[in-house]
Amino acid sequence: MGSSMPRPDRWNEMGRHLHFGQACDFDDVERVDWPAAKASLRKSLYGQDDPIAVNVGDLRELIASKPSGPIPTKLNWAKLTEEQFERLIFSLIACEPGYENPEWLTQTRAADKGRDLSVTRVAKDGLSGHLRARVIIQCKHWLERSISPTDVALLKEQMALWEPPRVDVLTIATSGRFTTDAVAAIEKQGQADRALRIEMWPESHLEMLLAARPALIAEFGLR
Repeated sequence: MGSSMPRPDRWNEMGRHLHFGQACDFDDVERVDWPAAKASLRKSLYGQDDPIAVNVGDLRELIASKPSGPIPTKLNWAKLTEEQFERLIFSLIACEPGYENPEWLTQTRAADKGRDLSVTRVAKDGLSGHLRARVIIQCKHWLERSISPTDVALLKEQMALWEPPRVDVLTIATSGRFTTDAVAAIEKQGQADRALRIEMWPESHLEMLLAARPALIAEFGLR
Protein backbone atom coordinates (compact mmCIF):
# COMPACT_ATOMS: atom_id res chain seq x y z
CA MET A 1 0.00 0.00 0.00
CA GLY A 2 2.80 2.45 0.83
CA SER A 3 2.36 5.59 2.90
CA SER A 4 1.01 7.90 0.18
CA MET A 5 -2.61 6.96 0.77
CA PRO A 6 -4.66 5.98 3.82
CA ARG A 7 -5.62 2.39 4.30
CA PRO A 8 -9.10 1.62 3.00
CA ASP A 9 -12.03 0.69 5.19
CA ARG A 10 -11.84 -2.74 6.88
CA TRP A 11 -8.30 -3.32 5.55
CA ASN A 12 -7.01 -4.51 8.93
CA GLU A 13 -10.06 -6.73 9.47
CA MET A 14 -9.56 -8.31 6.06
CA GLY A 15 -5.89 -9.00 6.86
CA ARG A 16 -6.82 -10.65 10.15
CA HIS A 17 -9.45 -12.85 8.48
CA LEU A 18 -6.99 -13.90 5.78
CA HIS A 19 -4.42 -14.73 8.46
CA PHE A 20 -6.75 -17.10 10.32
CA GLY A 21 -8.08 -18.57 7.08
CA GLN A 22 -11.14 -20.30 8.48
CA ALA A 23 -14.32 -20.78 6.45
CA CYS A 24 -16.10 -18.14 8.50
CA ASP A 25 -13.19 -15.73 7.90
CA PHE A 26 -13.41 -16.10 4.12
CA ASP A 27 -17.16 -15.56 4.37
CA ASP A 28 -16.56 -12.27 6.22
CA VAL A 29 -14.00 -11.21 3.60
CA GLU A 30 -16.46 -11.84 0.77
CA ARG A 31 -19.52 -10.29 2.37
CA VAL A 32 -18.12 -7.41 4.43
CA ASP A 33 -14.40 -6.69 4.22
CA TRP A 34 -13.67 -6.69 0.50
CA PRO A 35 -16.75 -4.70 -0.65
CA ALA A 36 -15.91 -1.92 1.82
CA ALA A 37 -12.20 -1.98 0.96
CA LYS A 38 -12.88 -1.98 -2.78
CA ALA A 39 -15.12 1.08 -2.53
CA SER A 40 -12.45 2.96 -0.56
CA LEU A 41 -9.72 1.98 -3.03
CA ARG A 42 -11.73 3.25 -5.97
CA LYS A 43 -12.34 6.59 -4.26
CA SER A 44 -8.63 7.05 -3.59
CA LEU A 45 -7.47 6.20 -7.13
CA TYR A 46 -8.23 9.67 -8.48
CA GLY A 47 -8.08 13.07 -6.86
CA GLN A 48 -10.49 15.89 -7.58
CA ASP A 49 -8.22 17.39 -10.25
CA ASP A 50 -6.93 14.14 -11.76
CA PRO A 51 -7.84 13.26 -15.36
CA ILE A 52 -10.62 10.73 -15.85
CA ALA A 53 -9.61 7.35 -17.26
CA VAL A 54 -10.96 6.54 -20.73
CA ASN A 55 -10.93 3.35 -22.77
CA VAL A 56 -8.67 4.77 -25.47
CA GLY A 57 -5.04 3.69 -25.69
CA ASP A 58 -3.96 6.54 -27.94
CA LEU A 59 -5.74 9.73 -28.97
CA ARG A 60 -4.71 9.00 -32.55
CA GLU A 61 -7.06 6.01 -32.46
CA LEU A 62 -9.93 8.25 -31.43
CA ILE A 63 -9.16 10.79 -34.17
CA ALA A 64 -8.80 8.05 -36.79
CA SER A 65 -12.29 6.76 -35.95
CA LYS A 66 -13.70 10.18 -36.95
CA PRO A 67 -16.45 10.33 -34.33
CA SER A 68 -19.49 12.28 -35.43
CA GLY A 69 -22.97 13.18 -34.32
CA PRO A 70 -24.61 15.93 -32.31
CA ILE A 71 -23.90 16.39 -28.61
CA PRO A 72 -27.03 17.76 -26.94
CA THR A 73 -26.61 20.28 -24.13
CA LYS A 74 -29.05 22.08 -21.84
CA LEU A 75 -30.41 25.18 -23.56
CA ASN A 76 -31.60 28.41 -21.99
CA TRP A 77 -35.27 28.20 -22.94
CA ALA A 78 -36.15 31.02 -20.54
CA LYS A 79 -34.59 33.52 -22.96
CA LEU A 80 -37.39 32.90 -25.47
CA THR A 81 -40.81 34.49 -25.54
CA GLU A 82 -43.76 32.40 -26.70
CA GLU A 83 -43.57 33.99 -30.15
CA GLN A 84 -39.83 33.32 -30.40
CA PHE A 85 -40.40 29.69 -29.44
CA GLU A 86 -42.95 29.33 -32.24
CA ARG A 87 -40.54 31.03 -34.64
CA LEU A 88 -37.80 28.59 -33.62
CA ILE A 89 -40.01 25.58 -34.39
CA PHE A 90 -41.03 27.19 -37.68
CA SER A 91 -37.36 27.67 -38.58
CA LEU A 92 -36.73 23.98 -37.84
CA ILE A 93 -39.36 22.75 -40.28
CA ALA A 94 -38.80 25.48 -42.88
CA CYS A 95 -35.19 24.49 -43.58
CA GLU A 96 -35.52 20.72 -43.15
CA PRO A 97 -35.43 18.47 -46.25
CA GLY A 98 -38.55 16.35 -46.54
CA TYR A 99 -40.88 19.09 -45.29
CA GLU A 100 -42.95 21.18 -47.72
CA ASN A 101 -45.21 24.23 -47.49
CA PRO A 102 -44.54 25.28 -43.89
CA GLU A 103 -47.10 27.79 -42.61
CA TRP A 104 -47.30 29.87 -39.45
CA LEU A 105 -51.04 30.04 -39.18
CA THR A 106 -52.07 32.01 -36.14
CA GLN A 107 -51.03 34.81 -33.85
CA THR A 108 -49.33 33.75 -30.64
CA ARG A 109 -51.93 33.06 -27.91
CA ALA A 110 -54.71 33.32 -30.50
CA ALA A 111 -57.82 31.17 -30.23
CA ASP A 112 -56.25 28.85 -32.78
CA LYS A 113 -58.17 25.72 -31.86
CA GLY A 114 -54.84 23.97 -31.32
CA ARG A 115 -53.21 24.92 -34.59
CA ASP A 116 -49.98 26.96 -34.62
CA LEU A 117 -47.92 25.58 -37.50
CA SER A 118 -48.76 23.43 -40.49
CA VAL A 119 -46.42 21.54 -42.81
CA THR A 120 -46.48 18.65 -45.28
CA ARG A 121 -44.09 15.83 -44.45
CA VAL A 122 -42.80 13.98 -47.52
CA ALA A 123 -41.40 10.45 -47.31
CA LYS A 124 -39.87 8.83 -50.37
CA ASP A 125 -40.54 5.13 -50.84
CA GLY A 126 -38.64 3.20 -53.49
CA LEU A 127 -41.73 1.17 -54.41
CA SER A 128 -44.69 3.41 -53.62
CA GLY A 129 -43.21 6.75 -54.57
CA HIS A 130 -43.68 9.87 -52.45
CA LEU A 131 -45.96 9.67 -49.43
CA ARG A 132 -47.28 12.93 -48.01
CA ALA A 133 -48.68 13.51 -44.54
CA ARG A 134 -50.34 16.65 -43.24
CA VAL A 135 -48.73 17.67 -39.94
CA ILE A 136 -50.11 20.18 -37.43
CA ILE A 137 -47.62 21.39 -34.81
CA GLN A 138 -48.88 22.83 -31.55
CA CYS A 139 -46.21 24.87 -29.74
CA LYS A 140 -46.25 25.05 -25.93
CA HIS A 141 -43.58 27.26 -24.36
CA TRP A 142 -44.24 25.93 -20.87
CA LEU A 143 -41.29 26.08 -18.49
CA GLU A 144 -43.14 25.51 -15.22
CA ARG A 145 -45.67 22.83 -16.06
CA SER A 146 -45.80 19.70 -18.16
CA ILE A 147 -48.20 18.57 -20.88
CA SER A 148 -51.04 16.68 -19.18
CA PRO A 149 -53.51 14.06 -20.49
CA THR A 150 -56.19 16.79 -20.49
CA ASP A 151 -54.02 18.93 -22.79
CA VAL A 152 -53.48 15.99 -25.13
CA ALA A 153 -57.19 15.13 -25.25
CA LEU A 154 -58.15 18.75 -26.00
CA LEU A 155 -55.62 19.08 -28.80
CA LYS A 156 -56.71 15.76 -30.28
CA GLU A 157 -60.35 16.90 -30.37
CA GLN A 158 -59.40 20.21 -31.97
CA MET A 159 -57.81 18.48 -34.95
CA ALA A 160 -61.26 17.53 -36.24
CA LEU A 161 -62.01 21.25 -36.65
CA TRP A 162 -59.29 21.54 -39.29
CA GLU A 163 -60.51 18.78 -41.58
CA PRO A 164 -60.71 18.33 -44.50
CA PRO A 165 -58.06 17.68 -45.58
CA ARG A 166 -57.32 15.06 -42.96
CA VAL A 167 -54.72 15.75 -40.28
CA ASP A 168 -52.34 12.79 -40.28
CA VAL A 169 -49.94 13.82 -37.52
CA LEU A 170 -50.32 16.04 -34.46
CA THR A 171 -46.94 17.13 -33.11
CA ILE A 172 -46.82 18.68 -29.64
CA ALA A 173 -43.61 20.70 -29.29
CA THR A 174 -42.82 21.97 -25.80
CA SER A 175 -39.91 23.62 -24.03
CA GLY A 176 -40.97 21.54 -21.02
CA ARG A 177 -41.95 17.91 -20.64
CA PHE A 178 -44.88 15.50 -20.64
CA THR A 179 -46.42 13.93 -17.56
CA THR A 180 -46.25 10.16 -17.22
CA ASP A 181 -50.00 9.90 -17.80
CA ALA A 182 -49.77 12.04 -20.93
CA VAL A 183 -47.05 9.79 -22.34
CA ALA A 184 -49.21 6.75 -21.61
CA ALA A 185 -52.21 8.36 -23.33
CA ILE A 186 -50.17 9.18 -26.43
CA GLU A 187 -48.70 5.69 -26.59
CA LYS A 188 -52.21 4.23 -26.29
CA GLN A 189 -53.34 6.48 -29.14
CA GLY A 190 -50.47 5.15 -31.26
CA GLN A 191 -51.66 1.58 -30.73
CA ALA A 192 -55.28 2.34 -31.59
CA ASP A 193 -56.72 1.71 -35.04
CA ARG A 194 -57.06 5.40 -35.85
CA ALA A 195 -55.60 7.63 -38.52
CA LEU A 196 -54.26 10.42 -36.28
CA ARG A 197 -50.75 9.89 -34.95
CA ILE A 198 -49.43 12.02 -32.08
CA GLU A 199 -45.73 12.85 -31.75
CA MET A 200 -44.00 14.27 -28.68
CA TRP A 201 -41.25 16.87 -29.00
CA PRO A 202 -40.19 17.59 -25.39
CA GLU A 203 -37.23 19.78 -24.49
CA SER A 204 -34.81 16.84 -24.68
CA HIS A 205 -35.88 16.04 -28.24
CA LEU A 206 -35.62 19.69 -29.29
CA GLU A 207 -32.15 19.93 -27.73
CA MET A 208 -31.08 16.90 -29.77
CA LEU A 209 -32.46 18.45 -32.97
CA LEU A 210 -30.80 21.80 -32.28
CA ALA A 211 -27.46 20.21 -31.41
CA ALA A 212 -27.20 19.31 -35.10
CA ARG A 213 -28.21 22.86 -36.07
CA PRO A 214 -25.92 25.19 -34.09
CA ALA A 215 -26.80 28.14 -36.30
CA LEU A 216 -30.32 28.17 -34.84
CA ILE A 217 -28.93 27.98 -31.30
CA ALA A 218 -26.82 31.06 -32.04
CA GLU A 219 -29.62 32.90 -33.84
CA PHE A 220 -32.01 32.56 -30.91
CA GLY A 221 -29.33 33.02 -28.20
CA LEU A 222 -30.11 29.75 -26.47
CA ARG A 223 -26.64 29.27 -25.02
